[in-house]
Amino acid sequence: MGGFYGVGGRALLRQYRDFQSGFKDWHQRAHAKDWLLYPQNLGTHLSLDETSLSQGELYTILTNKAAKGARSDRRCGSIVAIVAGTKAETVIEVLKQLPQGQRNKVAEITLDMAGNMGLIAKKCFPKATQVTDRFHVQQLALQAVQDMRIKYRWEALDAENQALEQAKLNQIDYQPELLSNGDTVKQLLARSRYVLYKKATDWTESQQERASLLFNRYPDLKQAYELSQSLSHIFENTTDKLYGLARLANRSAEAMA
Repeated sequence: MGGFYGVGGRALLRQYRDFQSGFKDWHQRAHAKDWLLYPQNLGTHLSLDETSLSQGELYTILTNKAAKGARSDRRCGSIVAIVAGTKAETVIEVLKQLPQGQRNKVAEITLDMAGNMGLIAKKCFPKATQVTDRFHVQQLALQAVQDMRIKYRWEALDAENQALEQAKLNQIDYQPELLSNGDTVKQLLARSRYVLYKKATDWTESQQERASLLFNRYPDLKQAYELSQSLSHIFENTTDKLYGLARLANRSAEAMA
């Protein structure tokens, strides 16, 4: 096979890699698989997160929020560090290679609620205020609603299995309860997954019916859903920090009442 992907193409790629790209002389080449640092990209407001880059392997990434996604090889690039793995000790060892004076100038660092991320931020940026990433908070709230749905689904499955066994013992046919939309209870709980992720204003007609059946049967699931949606609304529509905190406090008080 000829062309770029043939023998000639591979030769050109090797030529570029070995002689033109500067890869052989790259100062981070020896440790690139384990970590990369770009001290020139440090800023006062950073984000610390974990991500999967390839084959499910996790990496810890530190970025400059002011750069807004700019490439690391440009001035004010976004990437400050990439470290293989999420072990706090390993990440701390790498990040402490950044100049201490610059690390002490970091005023704020956004991260999720994982303990290792908090430890990394504390040890490497001791003067920075730690801010929990709102997307992680929203994700946890949505997952809590799904956990409730799954719990009820398992209970419905157990109840149906017990009813089926009892019907066999009594030598009668078992017919599960059918709801007005044609779902059984276990089907209702299984098919409500995407309903609970969406805003009520985005529900289709069939999803509205399913939500009504679900919430009538499980009122605490309705309350949990409304709380998660309220939390998302506060995050997405509040620009004043103090006002936002007051709204969160009010919702928390309502939930506890």
